[in-house]
Amino acid sequence: MNAEDVEPGTVRPGGRTARVREAVLRAAGDALVEHGFDGLDLADVARRAEVGKTTVYRRWSTPAGLVADLLTDMAEQSVPRTDTGSLEEDLRANARLVARTLTDARQGPLFAAVIAAATCDTRTAQALHHFYAVRVAEWAGCVSAAVERGDLPAGTDAGEVVRAVSAPLYYRLLASGDPLDEAAADRAAGAAAAAARAGVYVA
Repeated sequence: MNAEDVEPGTVRPGGRTARVREAVLRAAGDALVEHGFDGLDLADVARRAEVGKTTVYRRWSTPAGLVADLLTDMAEQSVPRTDTGSLEEDLRANARLVARTLTDARQGPLFAAVIAAATCDTRTAQALHHFYAVRVAEWAGCVSAAVERGDLPAGTDAGEVVRAVSAPLYYRLLASGDPLDEAAADRAAGAAAAAARAGVYVA
């Protein structure tokens, strides 16, 4: 593969350059929280990260490339799924993790900014879709395990169950403005578990 064939922001640096990537992505996240995607400026990110503008422009090229790499990093840093042996407890842990993330002083505004950016930028949307595909696949394991234990009907779509847990929580964040707390998380998990047991998510 030639260098010119590589899309900017898709190659992960290693060794000593890893700290540059870490600093730039942290700065990009700060800028997104403060100004949103429309206000994301590569020169400002370079200043915040205390690295040369040339480095940022060469490696990420565009704000969309930078956000794509930020989402890749977020997926890699995400907390592994819980494995308690109980479907309800596993889904509750997932829901509470989502709620904590979305109400975090930094992570909540960051996710809101990225989601807003994805509505008008194709590359950001693709990166966001990949991020959630990684997270859904990770947590789907607890649903698949429940099927294997006989706790859920055969043929249950594990990914759909996981998405059903987090969807009401994102609705509260982005649309209704209703409280996003542990009670809401537990209700979302309980509803998804009940629907799964009833066969709603059998493919």
